[in-house]
Amino acid sequence: MAVLNQVDWIIALITIAFCASSFGNGANDVANSYATSIAARTLTMPQVGVLAAITEFVGAVALGSRVTDTIKNGIIDLERFNGAPNTLVLAMGCAEFGSATWLLVATRFGFPVSTTQTIVGALVGVGIVADANVHWDWEDGSVSQVAASWGIAPAIAAGMAAILFLTIKFSVLQRKDSLKWAMRLIPVYLAFTAAVLALFIVVELPGMDDLSEFGAGNAVGVVLGVFAGVLLIAFVFFIPYFQRRVVKGDPRLRWYHLPLGPTLMREDPWLYLPAKGDEPVIDYYATAHSGADVVPEAEEKNPNNLTVHGARSDETQLQDASSSERDQEANHEAALKEKIVEPEERFLGPTSDLPIYNPQRLWAWTKYILLQGVTRDCVSYDSEHLKKTHELAVVYENRVEHLWTYCQVASAIIMSIAHGSNDVANAVGPWVAAYNTWQSGEVSSESDTPVWILAVAGILLGTGFWFFGWRIVRALGNRITRVSPTRGYSIELGAAITVLLASRLGLPVSTTQCLTGATLGVALMNFNLGAVNWRQLAYIVCGWILTLPAAGLISGLLLAMSLNTPSFWDIN
Repeated sequence: MAVLNQVDWIIALITIAFCASSFGNGANDVANSYATSIAARTLTMPQVGVLAAITEFVGAVALGSRVTDTIKNGIIDLERFNGAPNTLVLAMGCAEFGSATWLLVATRFGFPVSTTQTIVGALVGVGIVADANVHWDWEDGSVSQVAASWGIAPAIAAGMAAILFLTIKFSVLQRKDSLKWAMRLIPVYLAFTAAVLALFIVVELPGMDDLSEFGAGNAVGVVLGVFAGVLLIAFVFFIPYFQRRVVKGDPRLRWYHLPLGPTLMREDPWLYLPAKGDEPVIDYYATAHSGADVVPEAEEKNPNNLTVHGARSDETQLQDASSSERDQEANHEAALKEKIVEPEERFLGPTSDLPIYNPQRLWAWTKYILLQGVTRDCVSYDSEHLKKTHELAVVYENRVEHLWTYCQVASAIIMSIAHGSNDVANAVGPWVAAYNTWQSGEVSSESDTPVWILAVAGILLGTGFWFFGWRIVRALGNRITRVSPTRGYSIELGAAITVLLASRLGLPVSTTQCLTGATLGVALMNFNLGAVNWRQLAYIVCGWILTLPAAGLISGLLLAMSLNTPSFWDIN
């Protein structure tokens, strides 16, 4: 039973604020994990909605407790509240409300912000008002270390993502016969991605304070075992699948045919649920500019009449390309002219003339409310400036890009799990501090984080993305540079490694900043500064600058008004 019964109402309110904060966290920050996958046309919004719900939950529940402790105990000195546990509950409630308010407002206007900065700013705000000691000095979990990570983490993520992309660029994309080299190396990249995921699952196991407890030999054995196992799976199942779909150009194959494995090497293999279509892979470099003029695909991809990197230069391929160019141009023109139907028109339009109480209209509104967040177009744009930026990005062969879509999905999953493990603390931390104080009646920095609240937060993270994540995906997806599967894979995996390393060290870094840094690192590998949308980067950085003072001001003002409001008995 709770000890501080007089603040039951504050616990009720902070629980509501916690739900809003977790929801806003999901709407604003979860989108970062999958934005490049959607921009590269690797995944669709409905697919990402389902994946995000699963991966955020796993990351929050299985790997989130360590960073929660840093947020809860490391930013302000809880000893200031030793004689006034009720005030600590109130302060944490104000911090939760301030964080939730700023996240929801920023998401509403499509403003990508750091949820880590938001909660740190909120805690600093209430700490200053309560005259608590804010940990500015360079020590574990202090504001200084957190602030330093905001600059260091994007730089590290940019370096890691750039290195990953350069390995692909020089070993595959710019080789004379890039598809041949891609087929040789894609099993290694699949195995490497799986090994990275296995490594961080091992080091982030709940209750493992030090990797030495598990044993370095055991960790190496797990990583090498996963690498070897996935490498074998890649050669047995992925290579036959790629050989038939990408090399032989069989348009009937889809990812769910992977289990057929070696049988796909036959001349005419049996396929269950064969797909319909004329092209084995989509055009990952098709223009997303909704106001663009229709131009031949070869000219659109090569505005300077440059050869596509990695394409075979033999006469046979040139003849095949020229024979299909007219069909591709016709399909491209039809795609550009096809009207994009948004949820308002798709769900509400057909029943707009019916009375509001009509069952058909009520059902249409139900579908709209539940599905509007994952049925919107988040790829197209109408900016001429961004169109010119995209045209400066180097174009590579579509068939090679397709091979990396599978790696990109895996890297996006790692990024999302990393986000769930790292950013769940942003909403859970203040609530846990208030909840434990309410139950025990004492201020303690050693209280545990209940698993059930991590589960609730994990569900709300996925729910926030499902309903409102599209606003941030639309703002970030391809707004910094042109994204393709190889680029998106490098961005996501580079950022994921950075975030998970920070989570292991207990540093609540911003996934927004890591992904932005990784995107910039990969964009610069075009070796053309014009391939980066510096305006969007400036817009994002302005958001980072405004977030901490805005959240701190909201939370601090709430606490100041609460502490200085005269009671009814004082008036009388």
